[in-house]
Order: sequence, then structure tokens, then C-alpha cells
Amino acid sequence: MAGIAVAVLALDEEQLTALTSLIGSTRAARLVFSHRAFPISATDPVLRQMQDQRAEVVIVDVSSIDHQHAISAIELIRATTSDIAIFAIGEMHNPMTIVGAMRAGAGEFVNRAAGAEALVEAFNRFSLSRSRTLRSNGKTRIFTVISAKGGAGATTLAVNLATALQLNHGQTVLVDFAPIGHTTLHLNVRPSFGVLDALENLHRMDETLLESLVTTTTDGLDLLAGPPRPYTNVSTTAELARLFDLLVRCYRYVVVDCSGRVDNTTRVLADLSNALLMVAQTDVVSLWSADRIRIFLDEGAKHNRLRLVLNRYRKVPGFAEEDIEKATGCQLLWKLPNDYQLIAPAINKGVPIAAGGNQELSRSFRSLAQLLATNVDHDEPGLAEPPGVPVPAPKSGGPRRLPPKREAWEF
Repeated sequence: MAGIAVAVLALDEEQLTALTSLIGSTRAARLVFSHRAFPISATDPVLRQMQDQRAEVVIVDVSSIDHQHAISAIELIRATTSDIAIFAIGEMHNPMTIVGAMRAGAGEFVNRAAGAEALVEAFNRFSLSRSRTLRSNGKTRIFTVISAKGGAGATTLAVNLATALQLNHGQTVLVDFAPIGHTTLHLNVRPSFGVLDALENLHRMDETLLESLVTTTTDGLDLLAGPPRPYTNVSTTAELARLFDLLVRCYRYVVVDCSGRVDNTTRVLADLSNALLMVAQTDVVSLWSADRIRIFLDEGAKHNRLRLVLNRYRKVPGFAEEDIEKATGCQLLWKLPNDYQLIAPAINKGVPIAAGGNQELSRSFRSLAQLLATNVDHDEPGLAEPPGVPVPAPKSGGPRRLPPKREAWEF
């Protein structure tokens, strides 16, 4: 069970019992405190008790008979606490009551009649909002890598990007959400635990437990490994958001390998990420697939975080970079040169080429990491390079000149 810590306040004993049961049925939260009364002053012990129990959300029961006491309690909680979200729950037939609760400080007004489903949706919105706040307020950045088609090189990019970030820019974790985790082979490690263990233990997850679940490579990169075989478990939005809450508190960079995964988990991870890198090649199938995946991701939530990375790049006569962007609907961020003689042995040996060497492909991985890390160094929300200025990179294998409209590059 995931563990959003919830406190419940109600004046009616029957409603308090019903809300307690409702929270348990959501499987998205755990009850840490309940009380049959509302706080009436800034020194009321109820406020301190909720904070002592580290409640993340407090649910206030709004009675249709006496809603003013609940609204006053919401206003007091909002004025005296800064780290607890407030959900009001009640009937939807009185608009003035809903408006009053929201103006007093409630972030959500949950329809009591809708049951657990409405409460789960509210918890999901809270988890996503908190993750985005942590991401934007801190310097941690999340980069998710997906593949336009099988064999495009998404795992290779994820592994080498994470390695370059770790070696040159700060503490990095690579999280493997691919259907079958291949990052362990690319890094030559044998982890005992991984992503599934983290998701199954969210109710007691902390920094110490997370440290025991990751595997550290010889380059200092931490890996939260993927499953060694296909699995059918489907993570909820709240579970994914809660896992990433902890990751962004522990690391400066989080690189996620989704490879060929295209499902709701991918959509959620895209929404949590600062940048979504889709790896493709300059062939018809790859570019066609890239366009279809872009459409799928846009159906979940409109965003401007998707960037195209061309792997094994080769110039196609009569087919310019503008044509690639038009065919895929994605802005082109980077081009990785084709060097099979270098990359194939590196994968077989489990030694990322971004860790060293002066070959063009090695430099290209490190330059891409530098570009993505720039916004963190400048404490800006998106890619920080000024419009129209090319990013320093190898002669081939680097990005093209950035578009003139800066806002198109801000995440």
C-alpha cells in the first residue's frame, strides 16, 4: 500500500468512521491521525498532533447542516501550517459551501457521494503536484528516455547519459522502467533488488531503505534496476509520484529508461520529467513510430517536454533536419554519430563509453549530458542555452542551432 499520510477531522462520529474506512479502501493512503473535533485556535493541540504524525493531507468533513465550523477550521489549518494539504469532503449541491471551503484554503473539494474513486483522483493530483513542486523548486532534474521502435538505442542512451551526468555533474540515479530491464547488462552489475521492490515497499520507504535497494556501479552511478522478466503489476499515479518524491530528495539527476514501454506509466513518467528524450533513427519506420508515440503522449497531457534524439545518425540526401521534425512533430535536440565498432563491444563488456575515451561518440554523450545539466547549473526550469546560439559539441553528432523562439525550449 502506498503511504500518503492522512489526517481526518470531523464533528460527527459516524462520518469520522466512514471517512476512516474510505481512506483505507483507496489503497493510496494511510491514516495517521483522526479526531472528532475541529481546531479552534492556533494553540489547539490538534494542529500539533497532526504535524507530529507528519500528516501530508488533512481531510475536513464539511457538514451540509453546519458547514461554517468546517470552513473556519480549514482557514485556521491553512494559516498555521505550511506543509499540509487540505481536502474538504462533502455534498456538491451547495455551491456557496464549496466556494467558501476553497477560499478558506482547501486544495480539493471531494464529492462525498462519489466514494473512493473521487478521493483516489484527489490523491493522484496531490502526488503529481507535489512532485512537480519538488522538481521545480529544487535543482534535481528528471530525464526520461523512450524508444521510437525496438533497437533504436534507448537503453544505450539512458546508460551513457546517466554515467556522464554522474561523472561530470553530480549524484545521479538510473531507474529502469523498461518491460525487461537491460541496464544491468549495459553496466555489468547483478542487483539483488530494484524498481519492483521499491514500489512494493512505498509504505515504509525512506532514504535508508532506498539506499539498500540501489546498486552502485564502479563509476559511482546508482541503479534502481528493472525486472529480469516481464511483469504484470501496474503502478498507480500516486505510487509513481511518491517514489519520485523520494528520488528527487536524494539525487541531483534522475534518468529513467522506459525503452519501448508505451502505456499509462510512460505518460505519468513523462509528466514527472523535465525532459522526455525519444530515441529514433533516420528510417521510415522509426520516424513514423516517433510521430505515433508523440500523439499517444499528447493524449495524456499536453506538454512541451518531448525532444528527439537521432541515434546512429547518417545524413539522408534530400531529407533535411526540418523534414525530420515535420515527419515526427518533435523538435530535434541531438544527433549521436554511428559507431558500431565502438558501442557493440562496450555493451557486451558492460562498460559505458561515456565513462572515458576521446572518441566522437563518447564526446557526444558527454556533450548531451552537459546540455541537459546546464539548466540545473543556472537554476532555470528548462534548457538554459540562449536562443539562436549553438551548443558547443563535436563537429558531427551535436545539436543543430536552436530555434529562435526561446519559449519552445522551456520545460
